[in-house]
Amino acid sequence: MSIDSTASQRGLFIVFEGGDGAGKSTQVAMTRQWLENRGARVATTREPGGTQIGEKLRSLVLEHGHGDIDSRTEALIYAAARAAHVQQLIAPKLAEGTHVICDRFVDSSLAYQGMGRSLGFSAVSAINDFATTGLKPDATIILDISAADGRARRIAASGGVEDSDRLEAEPDDFHERIRGAFLELAAKDPRRYLVVDATGSVEQLQQEITTHLAGLL
Repeated sequence: MSIDSTASQRGLFIVFEGGDGAGKSTQVAMTRQWLENRGARVATTREPGGTQIGEKLRSLVLEHGHGDIDSRTEALIYAAARAAHVQQLIAPKLAEGTHVICDRFVDSSLAYQGMGRSLGFSAVSAINDFATTGLKPDATIILDISAADGRARRIAASGGVEDSDRLEAEPDDFHERIRGAFLELAAKDPRRYLVVDATGSVEQLQQEITTHLAGLL
């Protein structure tokens, strides 16, 4: 029987998290292909983004040239984009039986704004619980990478020139706090998280990921 055999069966919500340069977009695409090969309906999306308003908010919060953005404003922009994302795309797709794979979700806000911007997990969690109506991923894959390795990958991918957005441009100690936050979140709920070493080969990572997901399916 197909893993997605009935329209009434809720889809799985799978999220990829990790530092900048960890290779999330590659693994998102490969995981989508793996699920589709098993007969599933799959939607891939990203945060911030996924909807028309979400993409506009993405440009405001990530692109340079919009002036200073304080930490609380930054956190609220991400939460607003996420609220639209859940209501307009993620929740409807899951309800119709489509698996949704998302590049970043609430954990990124907990890591970047909660830990990186020192707003605290509790405050950031509260606004995101409201934004998402409490929706949580069925599986969260964390691609673990050091700040230095992530930066090197970003530079290599851009042809040797560091072309960073607002958050990528933060110093390495900021990104190491982000890394620590992701690992802390995973340690609190090991059943929902899979942490993989992002310095491994693309094929090795995909094997670890699909083995984990196969157990859920």
